Amino acid sequence: MRVLVSCFLALASVPAFANDTAAVLTTGGLEFVANGEIAMESEELFISKEEIRVVYTFRNDSDQDHDLLVAFPMPDIVPNHWSPVAFPTGPADNLFEFETTFNGEPVAVTLHEYAYAAGVDRTKLLQKLGIPIVPIRQEAIDAVDALDDETTAQLLHLGMAVPDEFDAGEGWETHHWPFWTYRATYTWEATFPARERVVVEHRYKPSVGGTTGVSFLSEPYEDGYDPAAEYRRKYCTDDSFIAAVRKTLPNPDEPWGAPFTESWISYILTTGGNWAGGGIEKFRLVIDKGSTDNLVSFCGEGVKKIGPTTFEMVKQDFWPQEELDILILERQDWQ
Repeated sequence: MRVLVSCFLALASVPAFANDTAAVLTTGGLEFVANGEIAMESEELFISKEEIRVVYTFRNDSDQDHDLLVAFPMPDIVPNHWSPVAFPTGPADNLFEFETTFNGEPVAVTLHEYAYAAGVDRTKLLQKLGIPIVPIRQEAIDAVDALDDETTAQLLHLGMAVPDEFDAGEGWETHHWPFWTYRATYTWEATFPARERVVVEHRYKPSVGGTTGVSFLSEPYEDGYDPAAEYRRKYCTDDSFIAAVRKTLPNPDEPWGAPFTESWISYILTTGGNWAGGGIEKFRLVIDKGSTDNLVSFCGEGVKKIGPTTFEMVKQDFWPQEELDILILERQDWQ
């Protein structure tokens, strides 16, 4: 029996990471599906700004071996050339510095890459134009900026490029930046023996979004956007968290004066529901905020502090219904 199975992965944020799930290879690419005979018995997930580590124990509840194409979808990378986003900086063929083992043995993985703009797959167009597919790499930036006017106009029309106008002292200049979304999935083949358990471990570098100050203390904008409400919804920033941040303000009337920068990490949990039983039998999450001076906020039940910088959430028969978004405030020496 051959199917494609995709793995649990961590968010970013900026774009997010996802869980092992099942999938099939079609003429349209990878399609993730459910597997009803292999259970995710446990998942141990560790998230920090520097590294994501996840260890799964899978159990084959059937009486036959399953040869699976296992897949691990990485978070989308949406380029933001003007924001302090800490994108992965690995080599071109392994941007996330992804490593995996199966029952303790290193696994050789295959990387599948795609470029999307306005929800449409534009991978073949980039290949035709000879433009590198990762939009945040300097090679892609230089290639887009060097295009002729006709091709540039085509990319602008498709939402694959964005103009940048500025005066560097020699008159106004117009340059163009890559603006498509990069999607990547790692796959490999593995055998899940009948009535046995296997252990799969991944580790990689996350994408980390952020700002140079604290944005959620501001009043609602004229266009109706309310940052405080958005952060409450996304990161569960409660009254005590807000109060702790406000205490650091040198001037209560200047909400941007808090001595922190924001870091955002996202992790897609919901694909963990694609295994037998519809979820994760034993789930443990550990988040490391990095420094005792930092603050962290995320949505979860039963969260407890287990170390100077680490927080834990443990669940039984966990069927994730929402993704995980993490806000870390890093203390700066501005004051």
